[in-house]
Amino acid sequence: MKVALLRVGVDSGCGGIQAPLFSDDTFEFIPIPDDRTLDRRTYGNTIGRSGRRLADFFPVRQQKRMATQPMHVDPEFQTFTYGDPTSPKRGLRNLTKGDLLVFYAGLEGFDFVSAPALYMIGYFEVEAAGLATSFSASQLGTYFVRNFHVMHANLFRQQRKDLVLVKGSERSRLFRKAHLLSTTTQSAGKPPLKVLSHPMRKIFGNFGGRFSFQRSPTRWVESKFVDRAAAYVRSL
Repeated sequence: MKVALLRVGVDSGCGGIQAPLFSDDTFEFIPIPDDRTLDRRTYGNTIGRSGRRLADFFPVRQQKRMATQPMHVDPEFQTFTYGDPTSPKRGLRNLTKGDLLVFYAGLEGFDFVSAPALYMIGYFEVEAAGLATSFSASQLGTYFVRNFHVMHANLFRQQRKDLVLVKGSERSRLFRKAHLLSTTTQSAGKPPLKVLSHPMRKIFGNFGGRFSFQRSPTRWVESKFVDRAAAYVRSL
């Protein structure tokens, strides 16, 4: 069995904000923007779980512009799919049925004061994964019909050879509440850095000493921690 952690959603570098964390530990998952204008879903016409438009979570001066900004909705938690054509995510093609792909995101207090931090927001229990070229037309239509990269035909044709797709089973979840993963460290002369907190290292290990995961590729849990990590994630 394998467990992988992957950062998703808006952040200060892609979208310009942290997604909102509420005082009861619930949150909104806010997808990254997509400038290709392929999708009709925008921050203005998409209502989050809190009942508010996603555009409302951007600074007031940006809300009018962001209301018409199309989104890159991936991962999606309706049918539990994820896709990525970039080389840093290529390893996800090695996930197999029963593995866990755990998603985390940058969140910041919205209706209370809470500094930006990294939180687990959900996971896929993998049903299938691989390069798009490894799936039949029938499988693509059954598993991935709602995935951003597959539903836009021209984009799919462009990316198909490099596109990694992951399908989660019905046991996959978007958490109702966020679960803190990070703590912030500060070294002299260097900017603050978000690293895996000490309590979380007891569960997930330290990724071979690379416990900084503020901006990182997929983090794979070491084999000796896999059972512990999987049990913890499923318990949330």
